[in-house]
Amino acid sequence: MPDAKTYKGSCHCGKVSYEVTTDLASVIACNCSMCSRAGTVLTFVPVDQFKLLSGEENLTDYRFNKHVIHHVFCSTCGIKSFARGTGQGGKEMRAVNVRCLEGVDVDQLEIKKMDGRSR
Repeated sequence: MPDAKTYKGSCHCGKVSYEVTTDLASVIACNCSMCSRAGTVLTFVPVDQFKLLSGEENLTDYRFNKHVIHHVFCSTCGIKSFARGTGQGGKEMRAVNVRCLEGVDVDQLEIKKMDGRSR
């Protein structure tokens, strides 16, 4: 398993920026209606490994299906760089769009497919 590293992430225009600490050991491509349309590649981290640096006021919240995941996006450029939710056991989590992290080559990661469409 790779070592955890702190990455900088942001939306396209840069108004929403954050830092996340992750080892990128578990990265998924989900086929639900939201992820497949947006092309997101996700990793999940506990909330204490995620720090929003700027842009809370620029985030718009969108929820669908069971309304449990907060799919936030930048109200200026529209990029979904992360989402807010609750993981197994009730812990607050962040789903980070790996494509929005600086210095990460998505083609070098082992990406697991998740069948979100059937959930």
